[in-house]
Amino acid sequence: MTAELSPKAQEIVAQTRAMLAAGGYNSFSYADVAERVRISKPSIHHHFASKSVLVTKVVALYRAEARAGLEALEQHSADPLAALTAYTGYWAECIRTGAAPFCICAVLATELPTIPEDVAQEVRGHFQDLVGWLTGVFRKGAAQGQFQLDKGPAAAARSFVATVHGGMLAARGLDDPKVFQAIVQSALTCLTRPA
Repeated sequence: MTAELSPKAQEIVAQTRAMLAAGGYNSFSYADVAERVRISKPSIHHHFASKSVLVTKVVALYRAEARAGLEALEQHSADPLAALTAYTGYWAECIRTGAAPFCICAVLATELPTIPEDVAQEVRGHFQDLVGWLTGVFRKGAAQGQFQLDKGPAAAARSFVATVHGGMLAARGLDDPKVFQAIVQSALTCLTRPA
């Protein structure tokens, strides 16, 4: 999907994604993007007509990347617990190294009342994609007797999304990447505990 973008547009997208992860939609302007990419503000408009168009593109690319990653996890692991462990392991490593310390859609979700609707739709879509994937993982794991679910796969998926993103927030707030791993490991232990 990034192949359709010029190298400069790809750089604009990458810098915007980093700023979204650091502070969300309302934390930067086109002037900030221009400074990071070392071009003029009008040049950014040549690539992306508005900030809303730019951020919508960034989130759409992020969603596509996330969907591809989740599909790869599913293809490489028939074991639902291994898929969940790989998913949380990905985030634990990103948080530990600072490579992607926070899901940009989680940051943007906190701003839903104030961000443009086109961006908000992409953010909601990301969470729907994630809950859908997790619902399938929990359904499969429960059918195999691997997970003990109190309220069904969809409820477990929504709860797990909250746990993972809450873990990101706690790790950031406490400035301790290990907090994330401890939180998600506790959730995984609860899921696999015999009834």
